[in-house]
Amino acid sequence: MDARGGRPAHLRPPVPAVRGGRGVAGRRHSAIRVTPHGGTCQARAVHPFTLDDGHVHLSSPTLDDADAITAACQDPAVAAWTVVPSPYAREDAVQFVSEYVGPGWERGDVLTWGVRASAGPSGIPGPDGAGPLLGMVGLSLDDAPEGRRSAEIGYWAAPEARGRGLTTAACRLVVDWAFDPEGLGLARLFWQAYVGNWPSRRTAWRLGFRVEGAVRGFALQRGERRDAWLGTLLPDDPREPNEPWPADAPSSGRAA
Repeated sequence: MDARGGRPAHLRPPVPAVRGGRGVAGRRHSAIRVTPHGGTCQARAVHPFTLDDGHVHLSSPTLDDADAITAACQDPAVAAWTVVPSPYAREDAVQFVSEYVGPGWERGDVLTWGVRASAGPSGIPGPDGAGPLLGMVGLSLDDAPEGRRSAEIGYWAAPEARGRGLTTAACRLVVDWAFDPEGLGLARLFWQAYVGNWPSRRTAWRLGFRVEGAVRGFALQRGERRDAWLGTLLPDDPREPNEPWPADAPSSGRAA
């Protein structure tokens, strides 16, 4: 649950150890298909839309995804590295979609996408033609003035999606759109994860996030304080690793 408001917090980092691709500085946004579902941005409200690069397809999760969300959030890794309810029930997924996802888009301060494999020859059709939900990625925005806004990125992946590069690709789509002047035009992105969450850190590393350090007792998980890594990404930063991967990282800390 969201420690600040008692709502499901699937996308509020600390993020799970289930994510993940090499980034390319200045990647052209024209390679991404953005498909509005009717409606336009209103003041701060944002109408849900899709992002697709031919590898991953991002769309706002719906109640049709409740079973997939439930199954993923019952995975021990998701429980260990996030603040989702544990144990996790289907009613938690329904509440997440109904009371967190929809209102977040309406307010324009929490934007949530379900991650799916783009439809292909072996794709399994989902609610919008892409595959079934395999993970989640989202942005939590601050209330700074336009042009100075910052957002925190969070993500998780279901067990069957790990090691396939889906989450790294999904996050790259969101990062590119978030910094695009025709998107959110953000001034900064922020990432955090519990210390020891190497898969989350590897995903952020691949996207170009600079790890600023570890802060003791920074994060709160179900009433307990935990140390957290903090990272930042600026609009002009290359979308690729800015430093070597830590030598003390475990070999199992792969990105998704």
